[in-house]
Amino acid sequence: MNLENKICLVTGANSGIGKETAKSFAEMGAYVIMLCRNEERAKRARQDIIDQTGNSGVDIILADLAHQYDIREAAKKFNDKFDALDVLVNNAGIIATQREETPEGIEKTFAINHLGPFLLTNLLMDALKNAAHARIVNVASEVHRLGAPVFNIDNLQLKSGYSPMKAYGVSKLCNIMFTHELAGRLNNSSVTANALHPGVVGTSLANDASWWLKLTYILGKPFMRSPKSGAQTSIYLAASDNVEGVSGQYFKNKKMTQPAKIAFEDEMTKQLWEKSEALTGLS
Repeated sequence: MNLENKICLVTGANSGIGKETAKSFAEMGAYVIMLCRNEERAKRARQDIIDQTGNSGVDIILADLAHQYDIREAAKKFNDKFDALDVLVNNAGIIATQREETPEGIEKTFAINHLGPFLLTNLLMDALKNAAHARIVNVASEVHRLGAPVFNIDNLQLKSGYSPMKAYGVSKLCNIMFTHELAGRLNNSSVTANALHPGVVGTSLANDASWWLKLTYILGKPFMRSPKSGAQTSIYLAASDNVEGVSGQYFKNKKMTQPAKIAFEDEMTKQLWEKSEALTGLS
């Protein structure tokens, strides 16, 4: 897919995989919207991307994905300015230090990693459907396989049995379940949705994690992929002709792969959708 003059929105675009993804889109001639939480970092990243690509068509929308009000405001800003959205990359994510709740009373990892993209995608759906062939790309993780055995539709926020990695695993499983259900609901449209594992990438993901997880991350960083390498499957799903018309799948290293069995179970993905609608006020 030729991204020249196409409109692409990337969440968490001020660093790591998100920044590399946004930069690649800018190199391809797209108009890029960086949805970021920190204004100062976003402005620095935007200038870096412009300097490196020569493309000044890079914009910033500020939003904290932990706050549903912010997401609604961000979506309104986009919809007020643009009629269509060609590519949406739901990239932003965290690993939390401890169990913490957002202003809406939702466990933070689940809120940012799953409900944030769920709400944002739904609020931008008209713009996506207005594009000729829009693509939704959800950055998940192989860590979703740790979430599968503990997944419980009545304990999504891990009010019991919480640990940072369990919460992260469940949220990443939800990314793939959301993708599967979304693709089914978009079946009669020109919009596709796919999820991916970016690899084990040396990014700022663990910034909010506990000290031991940060230490593990720091010690392992020399063996991790670079953010540029980690962004390749996101870019592939957003721009490659090889995946035209492909939807509802999970990719690793640009190849379709099978996630944990529960991720594609229709009844469970439907229940997760309905629960997510209720938690975001969309139902």
